[in-house]
Amino acid sequence: MSISGDGPGLSKAKSRLGRYLAGAALLMLTYSLIYRWAVGFFAGEDVSFIQSLHVVVETFTTTGYGEQTRFWVDYPPLLALSIVMQLTGVTTVFLTLPLFLVPLVEDALRTAPPTSSSLTDHVIICTFTPRGDALVDELDAMNMEYVVLESDRDLAEELYGQGYEVVHGDPESADALEAANASDALAIVADDDDETNASIILAAKEVAPTCRVVSLIEDPTVAEYHRYAGADQVVSPRRLLGESLAGKATTSVSSALGDAIEIGEDFEVAELLVQRGSPVEGKSIAESDIGDIPGVNVIGAWFSGKFVSPPAPDDVIDEHTILLVVGREKRLEELRSLTLSSARRFRRGTIIVAGYGEVGSTAAETLASSGVPHLVVDKVDKPGVDVVGDITDPKTLAEAKVTEARGVLLALDDDTTAVFATLVSERVSEETEVIARANETENISKLYRAGADYVLALSTVAGRMLASTVLDEEVIAPQSQIEIVRTQAPGLVGQTLAEADVRAKTNCTIIAVEREGELITEAGPDLRVRREDDLIVAGIDEDIYRFNELFG
Repeated sequence: MSISGDGPGLSKAKSRLGRYLAGAALLMLTYSLIYRWAVGFFAGEDVSFIQSLHVVVETFTTTGYGEQTRFWVDYPPLLALSIVMQLTGVTTVFLTLPLFLVPLVEDALRTAPPTSSSLTDHVIICTFTPRGDALVDELDAMNMEYVVLESDRDLAEELYGQGYEVVHGDPESADALEAANASDALAIVADDDDETNASIILAAKEVAPTCRVVSLIEDPTVAEYHRYAGADQVVSPRRLLGESLAGKATTSVSSALGDAIEIGEDFEVAELLVQRGSPVEGKSIAESDIGDIPGVNVIGAWFSGKFVSPPAPDDVIDEHTILLVVGREKRLEELRSLTLSSARRFRRGTIIVAGYGEVGSTAAETLASSGVPHLVVDKVDKPGVDVVGDITDPKTLAEAKVTEARGVLLALDDDTTAVFATLVSERVSEETEVIARANETENISKLYRAGADYVLALSTVAGRMLASTVLDEEVIAPQSQIEIVRTQAPGLVGQTLAEADVRAKTNCTIIAVEREGELITEAGPDLRVRREDDLIVAGIDEDIYRFNELFG
């Protein structure tokens, strides 16, 4: 089944062309009447209407004249009329007509996006967003088929040209979902605004009652309505992002690893932000005391937003470094104390939360529950906001006492504003830590260059949560900068970790192996992978994709 009908742009172009042709015909008929009258009045000749129309068409198209020119030689008014008709014809046919014809020609030449799909056991992503794009990357890495169902024809065409599997159609329409073969789909993901998603869920359950439907929500209060509409699972990435950012703000002033990722009993992975004035700042990995702490392994590090795994012994740790470490909780807390500044650790002040949307309000709630003093800044005066103003204005930062604050948590819904706010905060109070939310992954590097100490993207969190929901892959920590997954690797079965050389080939680290219910945390080079083993793998998203391609 396919979806018929022209796009809105094509319909408008056809309508304009129709009006143009009607106007041109009326203009030529008018000139025909004028010409017939003028010849009779000035030359005293009787010319039929068809002869007059023939002269007008010849004049408009500049194809030449017949015997009618004999009337004009001795009559200047007829010559003047001929000149006017020629100018009108050139303007109408050669200058104006292309404006109406070119869009139609271009539309006919460009490749139209498909309006149906015959895929089976695939995932249907309803509308294309940065969150959905992250999910597409996860699906590609797992060799899972997918289709993006997009109602915007121009966007659908652009995606199709870039190599995405796309179907042009309205995801709220049962017909469009049928065209995407929803009845044979593995899952349907509703990724639009909350109200549109509810409509998509209802249409999906009408077409494919047994298919799993996953809905992405912005406002957690609508979750129950989406479930009532038929959603099998509702995902709220904004709330998880707010909790994670607040966790980073909390641990930046404490040696406790409140935001560490628990892999097994007393075995954790943590991201440690190095503060200015901390014992390890300014030292290389080899010169620091990190290697003296037993049971701790530095498996990666971010240097100015660039991830390196493993860091070289001569890599220098600075105030913008984030260490990715794995080990026992008490040992990690020892290492954590080396990354904290004594001045900051005992600094009395608040965490400034900028932006009081879903992410900001969740962060504020998390800080409050942890007993961390905080202050909320927002442009809109509403309950829960302490300072009303623009966070990019130094006066607002001064009113919030940023120079005395422990940190600034940017929970803004616009990346450009977040980048500028980071620059302003760093300029006004360089000692104050900045923890920022990004909405799209491509803006993470900008925020780091602007001076942010820690950045996490909403699209990354959402994409991982969706992947964990619709795939068998277990994403252990979707709210961290790195991706940690529990997965099987058939391509490694029978090989030792040394023979597989996973880190060199993929930049990923196997941090533990789960075998027959037991977690092996000391995964040495001689460990041989078995078919039933579950591997705990850590790396950035692109490296995890590579791992799945090679060994998954």
